[in-house]
Amino acid sequence: MHQDTQSVIMDDQKQKLNLKEVGIIGAVSFIAGTMMGSGIFISPQYVLSAIGSTGASLVIWACCGLVVMMGGLCYAELGTVIPESGGEFIYILRTVGRVVAFMFVFSFIVIMRPASATGIALSFAEYVLAPFYSGCIPPQLVVKCVAAGGIIVLAIINCLSVRLATAIQVVSMAVKFLALSVIILGGIVMLFQGHVENFQNSFEDTNVGVSPVGLALYQGLWCFDGWNTLNYLTEELKHPEVNLPRAVIIAISLVTGLYLLVNVSYLTVMTPKELMSSSAVAVTWGNKVLGNWGWIMSVAAALSAFGSLNGTFFSGGRVCFVAAREGHMPDILAMAHVHRLTPSPALIFTTIVSLIVLIPGDFQSIVNYFSFTAWFFYAITLSGLIYLKIKKPELPRPYRVPIILPILVVIAAIFLVLAPIIDNPQLEYLYVTLFILSGAIIYIPFIHYKICPGLLTKLTVFLQLFLQVAPAEKNV
Repeated sequence: MHQDTQSVIMDDQKQKLNLKEVGIIGAVSFIAGTMMGSGIFISPQYVLSAIGSTGASLVIWACCGLVVMMGGLCYAELGTVIPESGGEFIYILRTVGRVVAFMFVFSFIVIMRPASATGIALSFAEYVLAPFYSGCIPPQLVVKCVAAGGIIVLAIINCLSVRLATAIQVVSMAVKFLALSVIILGGIVMLFQGHVENFQNSFEDTNVGVSPVGLALYQGLWCFDGWNTLNYLTEELKHPEVNLPRAVIIAISLVTGLYLLVNVSYLTVMTPKELMSSSAVAVTWGNKVLGNWGWIMSVAAALSAFGSLNGTFFSGGRVCFVAAREGHMPDILAMAHVHRLTPSPALIFTTIVSLIVLIPGDFQSIVNYFSFTAWFFYAITLSGLIYLKIKKPELPRPYRVPIILPILVVIAAIFLVLAPIIDNPQLEYLYVTLFILSGAIIYIPFIHYKICPGLLTKLTVFLQLFLQVAPAEKNV
C-alpha cells in the first residue's frame, strides 16, 4: 500500500486512519440508489389500497417526494453547519444533548437500521424466488434463508472493500434505472395505444381521513427511505457545502419523477383491483407486458433490492462508528481495518442484529415500526435545526434554507408519528416508544458512569488484534 493512498496520520504516537472520499456522481448514486430500493416494486399496491383511488395515490406519491425534498434540503443545511459524519446522531448530540443522542443511536442500531435492512432483504428474497414459485407464495422459511444469505454476502463485501461496495452501488443503480425505464416506456406505449380507462374519474372512492392518508404516506415514504444517506458520510464527501445540497436536489427530483411515471405505467397496464391483489407489482407488470420475458423484471427488482441493502450497510456501519467515536458505544466499533479502511467491527455488529430481527419479522409491520421510529427522530433533529437558526444565527452556513421549511417538515413528521396511534392504537407502538425511552435508562450507568470498563478493555484489545483494526481519525 502506498503511503499516500493509506493516508496514515501519526497522531499521539498512534496510527489513526482516514476514511476515503466520495465525489458528486458517487453522492447522487448513494442517495438515489439507497432510495430506489425494492420499495417501488412492492409498495404501490399498499399506497393504493390505503387511499382508495388512482388519482389520490399519485397525489400521495407527489406529496412524499415534496416532504422528502424539504427534509433533504434542511439536512443539507445541517450537514454544512455541523460538518461531521453520523447523520441524526451528531445533529441531536450537538443541539439537544447527549442523552437524547444516545436514545437515538440505541434505537437506530437496535430497531431502525436492522428493520430497514431486514425489510429490504425480505423483498430481495421475494423477488429472487418469484420465478421459481410462479403462481404461488414461496414458503416463509425459504424466503428468510435467502434474505439472510443476502445480508451476509453484503456484510462481507462491505468489510472487504469500500471500492467494491461503491461499485455495487453504481451497477445496481444502473440496473434500477433500466428496469424503471422499461416500465415507464412500456407504460407510455400503452398510453398512446389509448389505454386510459383507469384514469377516468380517477378521484372517486378516495378514502379521506387521518388514518388512510397517514398509512398511505408511511408506505410511500418507505420507498423514499434513504434520502438522508449522505448525511451519514459527510466527512467522506469532497466539498460537502456544494455537493450535499446539489446531490440532494438531483437525486430526490430524479427519484420522485421516476416514481410518478412508474405508477402511471402500473395503472395503465393493470386495473386498480389487479394492482392491489398483486404480491409483487413489477413481476405482474412484466408478465402482462413482456409475456415470457416477465422474469427479467424479477431479476431487476432483486438486483435493485440488493443495491439498496448495500447502501443501507454502507451508511449504517458509519453511524455505529461515529457513536463509538463520541464514546456512546464500545470503542471497538469506532475502529477501521488497518489496510482496507472499512469500519468492519461496526458492520459485523449491524449484521448480527439484522439477522436476529429477521427471525420473527414480517414486511408490513417492519415498515410501520421503522417509519414510526424514524419520523419521531426526524422531528427531533429538525427541531434542532430550528433552534440553531433562531439561537445561533452567527454559525458559518455555506448553505441555508428558509426557516419555514424545517417547520413544515416537523409538522409533517408529528402528523406521521401520531396518525397511526390516533386512528388505530396498537400495543406494539407503545412497546416501541418504551424501547426508545429505555435508551435513557441504559445511558446513565453504562455511558455516564462507565460501569464495568475493565472487561470491555480486554475484549477490545482481543477484538482489535483478531479483526486487525485501529482507531480512525476524524476527517476535518
